[in-house]
Amino acid sequence: MATPTTLPASFTAGQVLTAAQMNDLRGAFRILQVVQTVKKDTFSTASTSFVDVTGLTVAITPSAATNKILVVADVKFAHTATANTSTAIRLNGGNSNTYIADAASNRTVSADGMETGVLNWDDSLGHYSTTLFFLDSPATTSATTYAVQTRAAGAGGGSAVINRSGVDTDSANYLRFASSITVFEVSA
Repeated sequence: MATPTTLPASFTAGQVLTAAQMNDLRGAFRILQVVQTVKKDTFSTASTSFVDVTGLTVAITPSAATNKILVVADVKFAHTATANTSTAIRLNGGNSNTYIADAASNRTVSADGMETGVLNWDDSLGHYSTTLFFLDSPATTSATTYAVQTRAAGAGGGSAVINRSGVDTDSANYLRFASSITVFEVSA
């Protein structure tokens, strides 16, 4: 982020700033707007391609093309199959889909995820939690929508699920969760 250009390079004792300099200083490096979406219901997909998680998207219209957007996603997820499967999580929107691992042969690349055990561990009984942070430079003043995306993969079948464990029996022993995505416009 740039320093306001009308400010002096250094200050001396007793120096008085002009009104324009004060306004630049007041607007520098601050949060201009915050938008949040909270998802309280569940989501499930057997898709092996990334899809938006319904209800876990948020739109923001930057006030200047030079401003940054800080994206913070808090996601609870799991997989319904017990072995040889995975659930991948990533962001989409602006440039956030670049926040993934480098390509590595046939491996699925994402920002985070989980893999169920290959030795019949029943990982579907639990859930995983991740918080993704990405500082985007969308370079636009048009509305930009950010989304959490997920996909299922692996020979074990099943589905990637959000806001629940893989096993979702109607019992007090099983939990439901909430997830959120929040965007902050930060002045340049």
